Amino acid sequence: MIKFLDTTDSDHFQPHHTNMTPQQRFESLQDIMPVTAGSKGIYKSCITIDKLVYTSGHVPFDQSGNRIKGRVGAGMDTMEAKNVARNVGLCILQSLVKTYGSLNCIKRVVKILGMVNATPDFAQHPIVINGCSELFREIWGEDLGVGVRSAVGMGSLPDNVPVEIEAIFELDELPQTQNL
Repeated sequence: MIKFLDTTDSDHFQPHHTNMTPQQRFESLQDIMPVTAGSKGIYKSCITIDKLVYTSGHVPFDQSGNRIKGRVGAGMDTMEAKNVARNVGLCILQSLVKTYGSLNCIKRVVKILGMVNATPDFAQHPIVINGCSELFREIWGEDLGVGVRSAVGMGSLPDNVPVEIEAIFELDELPQTQNL
């Protein structure tokens, strides 16, 4: 069984503290962190062009490095899928830290594209992708953590994962050491 942070219980969340850096906020999260595993495709997790960071589509992983699978509306409800979207957001943040060394060099969220593997009658895609959007808002705050967004339904996603998300961020400053 996959364990998720219960996003309906506000006691689990720490409020946005202006005296904490984005990296400190990330490190203070009480989430059960996913363990990302290797990809089946040929691509980079993150790439920088000028001051924009583009991330590849990220998918959810459990604590053993296995992809979380399922279809929203067929065995997975909206709140479970919202937790999966938060998990994907954590995977994106882990990729940013791995690539740039810290979230402190990221100035703001620019755009999120959230794809939901759902049944044709499912219509709550934006609520699902809120799981990622709320996480980014926790890290960078209301002004810098909320960007533009699309939330769309898909007939399928790779390995039958329920959610895939890609994002664009603006760099505050180019880190001294990059694993680009």
